[in-house]
Amino acid sequence: MNTVHSWAFWALLSAIFAALTAIFAKVGVQDVDSDLATLVRTAVVIVVLSGFVWFAGKWSSPFELSSKTWFFLTLSGLATGASWVCYFRALQLGEASKVAPIDKFSLVLVALFAVAFLGERPSLRDWTGIAMVAGGVVLLALKR
Repeated sequence: MNTVHSWAFWALLSAIFAALTAIFAKVGVQDVDSDLATLVRTAVVIVVLSGFVWFAGKWSSPFELSSKTWFFLTLSGLATGASWVCYFRALQLGEASKVAPIDKFSLVLVALFAVAFLGERPSLRDWTGIAMVAGGVVLLALKR
């Protein structure tokens, strides 16, 4: 399989960009309200993604999407916005090296939610890794 068509390739890129997000955001929120910083970030995302979709020839009318798709994408957008607001506030108040790992507790929550709502069944090996992530988050969150 071509690397560009591998989910693991894209997941690794996502992790790299998420790490850069934490570093860039920590510097960016130093002299500005974290909510305003989140708005600026969101505007940049909208512009960049709009251009990407347009120039890649992937544009289609969003009005042709089903109501179910609209509903769940709206929920996802609301959750993303809430996550970003909380993340930027945490970065403004704390160290990036502490905030980012706790934010990644989302991995544990995704696994639990996927079992509860999507019927996914992680293997024992998967649960072991998920438990290790949870343990790492707890270890990092504890005060020294």
